Amino acid sequence: MTLSTVRIIAGLTLKEAARRKVLRSLAVLTAVLLGLSAWGFWRLDIEFGTLTSGESRLAASQVLNLVMFGLSLIAALGTAFLAGPTVSGEVESGVALAMMTRPVRRSAVLAGKWLGLVTFGAGYIVLTGLAQFLIVKATLGYWPPHPIAGLLLLAAQTAVLLTLGLLLSTAIAPMASGIIAVGLFGATWIAGVVGAVGEELHNESVAQVGTVSRMILPTDGLWRGAMHAFQDPAAVQFAATFGASPFLSMVPTPVAYVGWAAVWTALILALAALSFQRRDL
Repeated sequence: MTLSTVRIIAGLTLKEAARRKVLRSLAVLTAVLLGLSAWGFWRLDIEFGTLTSGESRLAASQVLNLVMFGLSLIAALGTAFLAGPTVSGEVESGVALAMMTRPVRRSAVLAGKWLGLVTFGAGYIVLTGLAQFLIVKATLGYWPPHPIAGLLLLAAQTAVLLTLGLLLSTAIAPMASGIIAVGLFGATWIAGVVGAVGEELHNESVAQVGTVSRMILPTDGLWRGAMHAFQDPAAVQFAATFGASPFLSMVPTPVAYVGWAAVWTALILALAALSFQRRDL
């Protein structure tokens, strides 16, 4: 009965997400970014037509990482503001109270909503990511070395942020939960950049800022793994010679870290279920 409830709630959540105005805004932002990236890669092909094939791949991979960061930011904004109204919005409107009068466990409802939103976020990442890869391939002839691994890591990043937004939505207002989730996403990315600068300067204290932030909120660690999967292998040698870049990752994400991200997600989802269980409807 519980698994059936989870599947039903997940399906309803997907349908509800498709009707929200956030989805239309997400579609517009994505179309604009893909259009601008297509024009940008086309201009790169014209302006840097004298580059060697290796230099062209290197430039394409770095610009691709920049564009993929934009897509991950759009996904973060969309999923955070979709997760916000999931609990607190329905509690405030009375929808949750009507649903809970039936013999339905709150944990099953929350799990169904989480599954529906994760499916939505992962689907968005895969579709837009593939569209971006095709644009780069058509304009500069570049295809990332590990596209599936990179897209899976970006989907995991979206799931992490979405789970955090779901936890916040069980305790505070919808708009506030979305703002806090996106704010933490941005702060973690900035901390990761600061940590990379510390590593470049061989300053262990500053480098620890990025390490600690990636453990507290795994979004930046997963993003760096995705960058490594998308970039040309020569980018690492380039960074070793000319210095690091915010859109370049020196090493792939360890499997153990991906495991930690999964454990983190499960713990936050359990906290969300506990918070929702104790919330007055």
